[in-house]
Amino acid sequence: MSAPLHPRRALFGHEAARPSLPVVDHYCGVEARMRKSLALQAELGPVFDITLDAEDGAPVGGEAEHALLIAELATSPANRFGRVGARVHPWGHAAFEADVDTLVARAGRRLAYLMIPKPDSAEDVDRAAAAIDAACERHGAPRLPLQVLIETHGALREVFRIAAHPRIESLSFGLMDFVSAHGGAIPKTAMELPGQFEHPLVLRAKLEIAAAAHAFGKTPSHCVVTEFRDGAAVAAAAQRAARELGYTRMWSIHPDQIRPIVEAFAPAADEVAEAAELLLAAQAAQWAPISFHDRLHDRASYRYFWTVLERAERTGRTLPAEARQAFFAAAIG
Repeated sequence: MSAPLHPRRALFGHEAARPSLPVVDHYCGVEARMRKSLALQAELGPVFDITLDAEDGAPVGGEAEHALLIAELATSPANRFGRVGARVHPWGHAAFEADVDTLVARAGRRLAYLMIPKPDSAEDVDRAAAAIDAACERHGAPRLPLQVLIETHGALREVFRIAAHPRIESLSFGLMDFVSAHGGAIPKTAMELPGQFEHPLVLRAKLEIAAAAHAFGKTPSHCVVTEFRDGAAVAAAAQRAARELGYTRMWSIHPDQIRPIVEAFAPAADEVAEAAELLLAAQAAQWAPISFHDRLHDRASYRYFWTVLERAERTGRTLPAEARQAFFAAAIG
């Protein structure tokens, strides 16, 4: 008898693999915060990414030195899991090419991705991606995964074209710049809670970004919550982003936000148990339709339950031993 077919092959064989990213993208640009974040990642494990910020984190006039610091941290032993990326200056900014050259040359083999901020169009994304790929080739580094910040009118207008770009793995929403780009037409309350979930133009942007990302198999990453000392507010926002708006990843801007976001995006224990039991039964039936708890299931619903187990794995949840052994014990060849 042949070995049981793994869900990734049985259920997704005709689709391109989606990027499997941690549910938190933690941003930091000040040296002390960058070092603290690396220490916290070592403690919690790779349940969150760290994006070292060469754009807003760099002092004016000190961009080159800041890029060197980021490269140093990314290649240090503190980057234990290889889940550290960097945000560069926007395409067209005087520091863009220098950022890319420094980071790729010095840390290209240790960075998990580069974030491209403030594109005004799909063409801007294409130009930035081409420049980054050229730097990788020039320095003998692997082509880095790329992520994009949607925070301008032009980027939102072309968000589906941007999501379709083959080099992009994730789209993030830049709330603060997006609101500011409206020249006062959107009140500042839309940058806060609960306003960022209520203003029609902001809500429309969030939905467009999530829809575009899912349409092309990319990861949608929800925007910041500035009320970083209010853990309950952060958790509630993360739950709304995940359950109402379709986001599978979210920004953190303070270490205290990381745990509440992970908890909010993690599936509940009963969801994990149900998904494990169902998928083990489906695998035993060679992925044919089955009756489970008096409901008919087939590959259409199996795909959903598989995402529950993947999300549990990414958020450090305990999986039933049999499901862990069957689905996660070894890499799929």
